[in-house]
This record gives sequence, structure tokens and C-alpha cells, in this order.
Amino acid sequence: MFAGSKFAAFLFDMDGTVLNSIAAAERVWTAWANRHGLDVAAFLPTIHGRRARETIAALKLPGVDPLAEADLLLKAEADDLEGIVPIPGAVAFLESLPPERWAIVTSAPRELALLRIKAAGIPVPAMMVTAEDVTHGKPAPDCFLLAARRLGVEAGDCLVFEDAPAGIAAGEASGASVMVISATHVHPLATPHPAISSYDEIGIALDDSGWIALAPERAVA
Repeated sequence: MFAGSKFAAFLFDMDGTVLNSIAAAERVWTAWANRHGLDVAAFLPTIHGRRARETIAALKLPGVDPLAEADLLLKAEADDLEGIVPIPGAVAFLESLPPERWAIVTSAPRELALLRIKAAGIPVPAMMVTAEDVTHGKPAPDCFLLAARRLGVEAGDCLVFEDAPAGIAAGEASGASVMVISATHVHPLATPHPAISSYDEIGIALDDSGWIALAPERAVA
């Protein structure tokens, strides 16, 4: 798994990658979909990994303003934080990383991202790219390119951690290497990239320049 590779920084998606907010998100989106007469079972798989405004815009619903609806959804999601938990092993793994060598790169708005991070009990990153920071959301690579730039590294020297097809595509387009997190996958995701279901499966080693290599597993204290 990336044997012999070293990375300047790790870039983590949030929902489904370092924390599990699926139950809360799907409660809110189910209510929204029912109000708009959508087939909930068919619609819910499309909400993950993309900004709400783009998910709504893709539906082309008559008389629906994607920005206004996304704002209403943000308020509803901010009020529903029940059951948000960290992905197994994520807290210890993130805490093992140098703060200047990782970031969260999420399609969620900053307000919601911070609420979910707090609810899950994962470390707050020193740097975070959120929905407001880019014009084009995932699967465009803009968010990962911006995160790398803010960290002062090249995107091609980064490892992206993602769980959703849109985010994986964004990571690929940025030139970064990609690790798939499968902890929340109900069905296997066809991907050429290495995949793990828990951060307990990996550890890190730092060289003298601060570059990060993956180790097979984290040492247990």
C-alpha cells in the first residue's frame, strides 16, 4: 500500500472519511426529498460527496433555487447532529499527524463542518477547505488544489483520503494519490485505489524533512 512512497501532506474529505454523518444527513435529505416528491431511495445515494447546491441544481426542479434550498438544508443539518461518530481509528490517526501536514477538504459549508467535527470528537484541523472556498465543487479538483497550495505543497505530492466517487474523481484530477475509505460503504466501490475500512490498519513514519510514509499498522501503546 504505497510502498516506498512519501507524501508532503494528507488531505482528508470529511463525511464518510473521518466521520460518519450518514444517518443525520439522510434524515434531513429524506425530509427534503419527500417535500419535493422525489423517489427517496433513488435520490439518497446521489447526495454524498458533493455540495448541496450542485446536488439540487442537477435535479433541475421547476421553481427551485439551489442556493436558497442549500441554505435551508444547512440550517436543518446544523440542528441534527445526533449519531455523528468518528470513523474507526480516525481520531488517533489524525492526532499522530503533524498539524501543518494535513487538512480537511469537504463539500460541506464551514459552519456545518465545524459542528460535525465537534460532534464526532475528531481534531479540528489547522487548515480546512470548505464549500465556500471554491467556485467549482467536487468532482472538480479545485478544493484539493487549493488545500495543497495553502499548505505550501504540490497536490501531486499529497495523499487524498476519500470515500465517495465525486471526491475520488476530484483527487485523481488534482494529481494526488488516493486512498479510499470504505467504512461506510454498504456495497463495495469499484476502484483501482488502495482501500481501508479503518485507520487502525495504517500508521505513519516521518522522515527528517517531515514527509510522511504509510506504515502497515499503527503501533499500539
